Amino acid sequence: MSIRILFYRTLFSLSLLLLGVFVVTWFSTFHPAPIEQEKVYCSANAPVLTPGQNIKLYNQNVQYMAGKNYVFFYDLPNSSGSDERPSTSDITKTLHGLAELIKQQDPDIILLQEVDDGAKRTDHADQLKQLLNLLTKDYACHVSSIYWKAAYVPHPRIMGAVGTKLSIISKYKITAATRVQLSLIPHDPINQLFNFKRALLDVRLPVKGTKELAVLNTHLSAFSKGTRTLQRQINQVDAHLDALNIPWVIGGDFNLLPPNSFLFLADNQRYEHEEKSVITQLYNKYPAIPSMDVIQSTQREKWFTYFPNSPTINQPDRTIDYYFYSPKLTLKHAFVESNKSLTLSDHMPIIATFSLP
Repeated sequence: MSIRILFYRTLFSLSLLLLGVFVVTWFSTFHPAPIEQEKVYCSANAPVLTPGQNIKLYNQNVQYMAGKNYVFFYDLPNSSGSDERPSTSDITKTLHGLAELIKQQDPDIILLQEVDDGAKRTDHADQLKQLLNLLTKDYACHVSSIYWKAAYVPHPRIMGAVGTKLSIISKYKITAATRVQLSLIPHDPINQLFNFKRALLDVRLPVKGTKELAVLNTHLSAFSKGTRTLQRQINQVDAHLDALNIPWVIGGDFNLLPPNSFLFLADNQRYEHEEKSVITQLYNKYPAIPSMDVIQSTQREKWFTYFPNSPTINQPDRTIDYYFYSPKLTLKHAFVESNKSLTLSDHMPIIATFSLP
């Protein structure tokens, strides 16, 4: 056999091997359509909202129920954090603590980000199901959208299945839910397969005798500085909100500082953020929680929602979680719960009460 024939046979074999690896990887990772309808789980006798009613919302990134006893590898630059996953006992403790806090606050609608489902790091559990089992039966409806899923991620600090979703839980009837795919962080084709597929979850709640209410939940990209990914995602969120002709409210973890807040952050914590926050685009168009007046005032620390997992940080130091809402809604009250939540997640919940038109 000539060297040339051996070379081409070897090249052909390697090509088949690489193609096989790509095909297996493709079918074991997540490829959502630009727009998808999500399955709504709702009891037949779920109550329906009424005009003029007050509704209380709870919005939190629950950090896959890990609690605050860890510095995960991605929490520090160069993936230098010491921890890869929380212990099973800490997950259980956090789940129960979150359920107790929710029962204490008694919200009508709950918006959660970073809820694990099928992930190795959280014992392959469906954390939404676990949480619902701890809540009262008043929470008759729920919807979720996956935004990170793969059967196996060959990252040295993961090496297993991942699964993370947005979830909305409601005491009131939900009739429809739509997942809108957001822009991805630019990556090579292989890494892109394993990366997050950030999304916008839009659910509709009927209101007796009038139009429905839209409640939206999102978790925008982390670790995207310098890529303009957050600008593209904000543009998509803005366009979606602008097209709504019904009352609406969106909550979530936007991974963005409030306008003109970059210099308030400690020097060693600025590496994740751009100096000019693109969330200003939403602040310029819609009512916000926290409001522009509050974040520019001496009261700004009361609205910090993020407590970094870092050995050098011992308290919440920034706001990256928000609500924006339609002028058709009337804000009655809002606050950040920073007492019982401090040990539950690296994010504190924003709790807000609105009056329907």
